[in-house]
Formats: sequence, C-alpha cells, structure tokens
Amino acid sequence: MNAASPAPRRARVRAPELVGKGGWINTGGKDLKLADFRGRILILDFWTFCCVNCLHVLDELRELEEKHRDTTVIIGVHSPKFVHEAEHQAVVDAVERYGVHHPVLDDPELATWKQYAVRAWPTLVVIDPEGYVVAQHAGEGHAHALETLVGELEEEHGAKGTLRRGDGPYVAPEPVATDLRFPGKAVALPGGTFLVSDTTRHQLVELAEDGETVVRRIGTGERGFGDSPARFSEPQGLALLPDGRVIVADTVNHALRVYDPETHEVSTVAGTGRQWWQGSPAAGPAREVDLSSPWDVAWFADRVWIAMAGVHQLWTYDPATGTVAAAAGTTNEGLVDGPAAEAWFAQPSGLAAAGDRLWVADSETSALRYVERDDRGEFTVRTAVGAGLFDFGHRDGDAQQALLQHPLGVTALPDGSVAVADTYNHALRRYDPATGQVTTVATDLREPSGAVLAGEDVLVVESARHRLTRLRLPEEALRVESVAHRTRREATEIAPGELLLDVVFQAPAGQKLDTRYGPSTRLLVSSTPPELLAEGSGAGTDLSRRVVLADGVTEGVLHISAMAASCDDDPANEYPACHVHQQDWGVPVRVAAGGAGRLPLVLAGFDPDARP
Repeated sequence: MNAASPAPRRARVRAPELVGKGGWINTGGKDLKLADFRGRILILDFWTFCCVNCLHVLDELRELEEKHRDTTVIIGVHSPKFVHEAEHQAVVDAVERYGVHHPVLDDPELATWKQYAVRAWPTLVVIDPEGYVVAQHAGEGHAHALETLVGELEEEHGAKGTLRRGDGPYVAPEPVATDLRFPGKAVALPGGTFLVSDTTRHQLVELAEDGETVVRRIGTGERGFGDSPARFSEPQGLALLPDGRVIVADTVNHALRVYDPETHEVSTVAGTGRQWWQGSPAAGPAREVDLSSPWDVAWFADRVWIAMAGVHQLWTYDPATGTVAAAAGTTNEGLVDGPAAEAWFAQPSGLAAAGDRLWVADSETSALRYVERDDRGEFTVRTAVGAGLFDFGHRDGDAQQALLQHPLGVTALPDGSVAVADTYNHALRRYDPATGQVTTVATDLREPSGAVLAGEDVLVVESARHRLTRLRLPEEALRVESVAHRTRREATEIAPGELLLDVVFQAPAGQKLDTRYGPSTRLLVSSTPPELLAEGSGAGTDLSRRVVLADGVTEGVLHISAMAASCDDDPANEYPACHVHQQDWGVPVRVAAGGAGRLPLVLAGFDPDARP
C-alpha cells in the first residue's frame, strides 16, 4: 500500500481494553474502562515525555480538545522509552509540566501499546462512539485530519443516535504553591543574580544571589506569544549575550526572545511562532524563518547556537545580520559523527561553550557530544559519551563504555571538564577530556535539567523539585553501582532476505496528494549497524520499498523517516491549504526464520493487515 492508494471506506475494528499498571492520572482517582467512553469519540495519544515530537502533538491537540470537548475525549497513553519514564511519579510530574489537560493512562509495561500494535511515539488512534478503531496516525501534522474525522463522526453518530454529549472525565489536580514550577535552565546575570526559565508557569524569574529569593517575574504567566506585555510558552534555554542581554529559547512558541535585565523589556528576534516543517527554509531573515522547539542556546563562534530539539539539529542566530541558519545535523534522528552538515543528533537539549568546543547534551541518544572548530573555521561533530538511541544507564569510568540516561543540560567547568545534568539518573556527572573519564559528582537530585556556576559552587536546576540546589563540587567522585539498560520495546522478528517496508498513507478526507511540484512523498531508510542492510538504504519518493537484509547480522535497528504532503481538494480554491505529515521510526528488529516479510508502518490511515 503506498501514497497513491485511494482512501478506502472507513474500516472499523473493535478497540482493545485500556490497561496500564500505573493507573490513571487526571481523573480524580477514578479508574476508567473503555465502556466508560461509549457514546464519545475517543482519541488515544500514545506518548512518552522524553519525546519532543510527542510534545508537539500535545500542542497540536489543544485547539481540537477545546472545540470538541462535549463530544470528544482525548486519552494520553503514556508508554515509556527510558527506565525513569516508567516511574509513576515521573509521569505525574510530566503531565503537570507539559500542561496535559485530559486523562492519562500510565502504561509502564507497554500493555496497551502492544494491544494497539503501536510502533512509534507519537501515535494517535481514533475510536468511534461504538467502540471501534477507525483511524491511526503516526507522527506530527495530523490535527487537520483529526478535525475533519471528528466532524464526520459527530455527524454520522449524531444521526444514528449513538453520540453522547456532555462533560468529559478530566479532573484537574490541585495547584501547588512553589516559587518555581518545573524550571528549565538558569544563567548568571552580571549583577550577581540569576535568571531562571520557569517553564510550566511560562515566565522568567530573577532570583537573588542566594538562588532562592524571588526578585522579579518577567511575563504574564499565561501561555502566549507577545512582547508587551511579555508572554512566553514553556521557555527553556537562557544565555548571556556579549552586550549583557539574555537570549531566551521560547520553546513552544518556536522562537528566540531577548530579555534586557536593565530595562526588563522583552523582544522577539527569531522565529515566526510557527513550527518548522520539512521543505521550509532553513536559513534567512530571523523573523521570517520558522523554528522547531528550540531547547537551549549558547554564545559560540561569534553567534548564538540553538539546540533545535524539534528537528534534531543545531542552528545559529547572528545578531549582527539578523539571520538564522541550520549549522549541524541533517534532521535525521540518531548518533552519527562527522562534518557538521552530515552529523545526526537526537533532540539536542543542552549547550555550553568552552574555547573551540561547543558541548551538547544530546538527550535521546543519552550522549555528551561536541562541535569542534578547526583552524580553517570548519565545524566537526564528535561524541564523548554515548552509544545510540537505545542504550542508556548509569555507568562511570572510561568514556567509551560510560552510560548516561537522557541528559538535558551541560555546563563547562573552570578546570576544563564538563558537568552533565544526567536528568533521568537524577545525578550530576562529570566528563574530563584530559583523562577520558566519566564520574558521578552528586546523586539524589530530581530530574536536574541544567546547572550554572556560582563562585566555587554550582547551582543545579532541580526541575522536578522546583528549585535551584547549591552544590560544592567534591574533590573525589562518588561511587555509584553501575547499571545498563536498553529500551523496553520488544524487537520485531523479521525473516532473513528480502523485507518489504510499507509506509501506509491515505490522504485525509477532503484532501489529495500535493503533486504540483513533483513527488509529494519522501522515504529515507538506514540501519544500525549499517551492515544490517545489504540493499535498500537511502532516500526515495515511494513509500513502499523492498530492502535486503545482510547475511550474518541477526539484530539491529531500522531507521525509517517518512513524509507526505496533502492539500485541500477544492477546485474552487486557487490557493488550497496544504499540510505536511511526517514521522521517524526506529524499529528494533531481530532476524529469525519464520519472521515477518513485511513491516507495515502507519503514517496516516488504516492498515487492515496490521489490525490491533
């Protein structure tokens, strides 16, 4: 099945029960069953809180959730990748941190994920008022399709008498009074105070020299995008500019803002407020180019470098010319070193400049990496610690075998070493380039997401404890028992020899493929290790591809990236609205006799051969 397939009559498959050992969140303590939603349109959002694409989808769903709240219920099904994400309190924290205003099923053992045959984060499954699955969408960019489908289901089941309107089961948690709420990053201001991104409250907060007393708040505290009055949306990274102002990564607004500590004014210097999509300009006037979830910023090589977590790249902003440009990364997700333009990242989330190196906390690969500038001014990406997308843990020692777990922050220390906010290990780690050793500096932190130097101390942003914690760097490292993990996802068994990769895409109702400027679909295939594929890797425009598995390689990960563009099918409209659907899959596979000869991946639509 490929992009040219006409949309078939909507199939219906009975939806499996919703089961999760962690129980329910945002329901006031009530356990829910599928039968409780009979008569309502149900959208299951399979997500995990480490995944920036999942956070994009949460934002995409907000308007639909509000517009159709009397007919439609969104249920988040939290399906963890990392060990830390299987902790119930961590899921509770994430639900508050990211403003999730619907019920969430905590499924730490991936029971419901398996029942619905989900293969990627994020995945959306639509269930009609009679309890049947009618659609599945993977990745981002499906809000318009869901809006159309919900409208059709409202009309259809309203006429049948099977639609039940009314309030949903969401129960808001009790608010908690703290000065900060899930802070993201911090920076020292020239006057000795500290500026903190108060992420969940959509503000910046200036703290006194003690790192505790609130001096002032910047921003209204309401999610939004504006300079006067200042409004932010989940701000994260902060960096001091040479002129004493602070550049702010306004993450969910997909923008860079500047805060002046002298005048307390906020201005927007980069981004449009819209999310960048494949095919959009990746360079140009800063206020005219879209960005994608900028997570951190740093001043390096005479400009601002941006950890563009949403597209797995590093970009730059040049205040002198008022321009932005992609600087490193291909948008493919993974761990590949080399010349900056050819490297792969996976949600870079922390930056720190030190001499000719820009240190990068590459969160989804649990890696510490760096960009190095040579004598010719060329940039190269290298990895100091980290193995790839599916290997993580807490192991000290030689960097080649050391392990981190989803680090979000990195800080250059005066002695030339680097402190890493090892977020999901609740630890502060240190990497010494001189010795190649990784050590543990502090444990018993709660989701540290950044750190800033304060004299001989370091102030750690303890995000899930809603505070900055002052530490004196110890003379000797702590001794920590080593643990190593791999993702909890089970490997898919595939047959040796030829394998059909089949990305299922059906243009949503009322739309058609956008072929005005050539092929409207794109498929990129690679593998880890690269030797897994004897034939079939690389880019193409057909969403179905036959690949050949190499002899002698029995397991690995298939990396599949798919994109499809569709436009509203209205002959009377000269300028129809167009939409991009895209998703990256990293599928662990095991080659075995009797395994599958076809690997179906649903981008949008319904695959009758992959029914739950």
